[in-house]
Amino acid sequence: MLRPIALGLAALAGAASIASPAVAASASTTKVVYGFAWADGSHTLRITPLKPQLVKANGVLTYKLSSIAGAKEQRIKYSGADFRRVAGACDLKETEGIVKLDGKGLGRTRCKDSDLAFVLSLGPAPVRISLGSRVVVQEFLSPATKPKTASGTIKRVNDHTITFSQGGKTIKLGYTFLGFNRVTKRCDDRWLANRAHTSHTGLGTEACDQASFTKALKTAKKPVRAKVYYDSLRGNLMEAWEVAAA
Repeated sequence: MLRPIALGLAALAGAASIASPAVAASASTTKVVYGFAWADGSHTLRITPLKPQLVKANGVLTYKLSSIAGAKEQRIKYSGADFRRVAGACDLKETEGIVKLDGKGLGRTRCKDSDLAFVLSLGPAPVRISLGSRVVVQEFLSPATKPKTASGTIKRVNDHTITFSQGGKTIKLGYTFLGFNRVTKRCDDRWLANRAHTSHTGLGTEACDQASFTKALKTAKKPVRAKVYYDSLRGNLMEAWEVAAA
């Protein structure tokens, strides 16, 4: 499931390019990172730097992000951070049709670090992070990206993160809200405990949720086969299918 704020824009067909801000600021004391932030512990987030391109779509400033070759995931402590939201209030899950942006397309509603924790609990957040004498985190609007479906193996990292491997390549995927399709009789069964709900292609058909996914994956002692629906740019796992063993 993609975050509502990130999805609240029309497609970027015909969008005009405004600028491409640098990933790092020129001042040696300040580092700037753009990307999709994920919760990663108390007052901590993780983010993989992406290349930003400021564009205007239907009169609204938004950032189109793209991968940076060799970029490494970073963990950032945000306790006491200055957080700026694009929504009109700090406690909203969605913009509700009201967007507060500055001239650079960045959020301008002043909020606290506790509000950032709330936003991150909803899923990956598109943000600009300035690391200097004080951490400044600013939301921005980002257009929907195209998810993909693939089959491979998955392995648990923690209760909200997995790794997905296919064709010799492994990526990290986070999840908050997740559709989980099981082959087992009950949602809370161990991974591949039985095969009560299996399609003709060996995929699970019993609809379950992220809590069942987390619980089942804990019972797997090694990587397990699965089909996944995910957004590679956001690093977001949105749906998974348990696969019956061949």
